[in-house]
Parts: sequence; structure tokens; C-alpha cells
Amino acid sequence: MTAQLALGTYRCRAIPEAAVRAAASGVRWIDTALNYDTGRAQDLLAPALAEHPPLRIATKAGYFTAATGTDAVNAGVLTEDQALAGHSLAPDYVRWQTGRNREQLGRERLDLVLLHNPERAHPGDRPALRRALRDAFVVLEEAVAAGHVAGCGIATWAGLEEEAFTVGELLALAAEAAGGQHHLVSVQMPVSLVMMTPIAQALDGRGPIPAAAGAGLRVMASALLHGGELPGMVDQELADLIRPGLTPAQACVLAVASCPGVTNVLIAASSAPHWREAAEAVAQPSLTAAQLREITGVLASA
Repeated sequence: MTAQLALGTYRCRAIPEAAVRAAASGVRWIDTALNYDTGRAQDLLAPALAEHPPLRIATKAGYFTAATGTDAVNAGVLTEDQALAGHSLAPDYVRWQTGRNREQLGRERLDLVLLHNPERAHPGDRPALRRALRDAFVVLEEAVAAGHVAGCGIATWAGLEEEAFTVGELLALAAEAAGGQHHLVSVQMPVSLVMMTPIAQALDGRGPIPAAAGAGLRVMASALLHGGELPGMVDQELADLIRPGLTPAQACVLAVASCPGVTNVLIAASSAPHWREAAEAVAQPSLTAAQLREITGVLASA
């Protein structure tokens, strides 16, 4: 089954317009964060979310802008030294940031809160990172119990690939934090024709994607167009190998959307033509495992 489209607001050029067009395209999920668009992303999304209640929102706790860091210091949830780091998983800060996310988005209850690049918290110190993750999950479980959050997860750039943590470890830490039944429901990670390792692993039933899918987690693929650079790197010959008749951008989208275990692909498109192009790509039948193996083999040998 081909994964579904979701709006990703990182590097999205026109967030309000993108949200409206995403909703019109039948998109159910929007992904954002407190620090996106220099801290404006959530405020820009709020009107579209109010107009389209069925839209589900995934936001994050971790990174923050300098201005937000100052606010956090004034609120007593970060020290000045901590604010200089631009990233924190400290429990008081995660609790405060989750509340700020709710305020900015105009939502009493957030559908999903992801710990943002948790590997940034304690690089090279696995015991400290595990403690930080567990303590952050405790805060998010409290928010779930209060009715402020529906589910939690992680959004990582390199944590899973570099094995700073595994999906199994995340599930165990979430269960420990919850004292049993937890609300860890999603992982987000980069998957693309540039960052192909997760696809190659998934085809062999290995790696984080099968582990997450096997546990029933939502798997959101980010950076599938590699910051918008990938379509320019894919020629028409490769696009036709993926699926004849598709544009390079559509071929990139379909390849990731066909990866076994991926449930959503994040697109930062804002224009109506780009949304139509992406929707046409995921409407295609999924590539088979054999086709994906051929594509990854060709790219690996290039």
C-alpha cells in the first residue's frame, strides 16, 4: 500500500497557503515545530487548523529559537546557559514547550508531540540520553493523562541510523515512563533516494522502519526530496525506471511512498500544481519489492 501524503512545514515557503491546499487535497496530517519558519510556523498554521478541524497536527519539543529561549529563561524553565544551546529535553522545558505549542496552534489537544532530534541532547553518552528520553516521555505521558496530547514519538535526523537509540529501546523507555501502557505511537526519520539505507534495510526486514511498523507505529518519512534538491539530481531515465511517465519529483515521492512500513511522506509543497503532482504520484500503485531493489541497486552503483 502506498503511503499517504502529509504536509511538512520545514522549509515550506508559504505555510498558510500550503495548509489550505493540503486540506483540499485530502491530506490528514500536518507536521510542524516551534522553531520552523524562524518561530512563526505554528502561528501561521492556526487559522487553517481552525477552519479545517479534521486536520491532525504533529508538532515537536526540543529545538527553539533565541527568542523562545529568552521566554523560557524568563519563565524559569531553562537557565541562560541551557538557552544558549537552542535545544533541550529537560522535563520542565518539554512541559512548557508543549503548552506553548497548544497556545500557538489554537488546539486544546495536540494529536502528536515528537521529541525533536533527541540525539542532540547527549551525543555519545547513551546512559544520559536514555535518562533524558525516559524523563521526557514521563512529561508527555502526563500531558496525555491531562487530555492535552493524544500521542507522542520522536523525530530524528540521525539517531536511528547511527543507533544512538533503537525503536526497541524507545518502546521500552516509553513503557518505563508510563509504568506500563504507553502512548509512543510514531517515529519520523529521513527517507529518500539519497538517504536510501532505511529503504534497503526495510526490503530485508531489518532496520528501524520494520521495527516501528511491527510495533504498530506511524512512520513518517521526512526529507524525501532532500531539501528540494533531489528532483534536479534525478534525470528522466531514472524517473522512467521508477515508473514510466512520472516526473523526477513524482518518481522520488513514489519510491519513498512505496517503502514497506512507511505510512506518511512529508511534502513541503505550497502551490496547487505541486500538490496535484504529489497526489498523482501517491495515487500510483506501489512499487514492488523487486522494483525497489533494482532502483536502490542502480543508485548504489552510480
